[in-house]
Amino acid sequence: MAIVYLSLGSNKGDRIGYVQQATSLLGAAENISLIRTSAFYETEPWDMNSDTWFVNAVVEIKTSLSPEDLLAECKRIEHQLGRTHSDKKEYEDRTIDIDILFYNKDIINEDNLVIPHKFLHLRAFVLVPMLELNPDFIHPVLHKSISDLHSDLENPEMVFLYGTRVEI
Repeated sequence: MAIVYLSLGSNKGDRIGYVQQATSLLGAAENISLIRTSAFYETEPWDMNSDTWFVNAVVEIKTSLSPEDLLAECKRIEHQLGRTHSDKKEYEDRTIDIDILFYNKDIINEDNLVIPHKFLHLRAFVLVPMLELNPDFIHPVLHKSISDLHSDLENPEMVFLYGTRVEI
């Protein structure tokens, strides 16, 4: 069984509801066991033009699914929760986004799947909830802990524990 960390985010509609529903659907999926979930954080959109802030969380799961099958399950859940993809190259508002951050300590670099997620070390909205779940996890490519990656952020943005400001 693989230990996997997934990032969940929503900035469209009932943001908290979509993150909660995605968490529930992941936990109910065959061959996936939900281990724990971070708190929910409210964050400014990263590298996109949107006025709507995100609600983000990280979940830790155990799964017997391959990385490719897990990606397919994540995409199925996104579709079930109303996520649509357009042909535009830039990021757009979404009901739910589920990204595979880490799959054990595997390194995968395929056209449709890159693990560890290629931008996670730049994103406070991923690193702060990861700090809650596993601050000592070592990034298998960068060989740094989550705590060290968080300390290395060049432009740490504000992250709000849902309803409470958190300095990072």
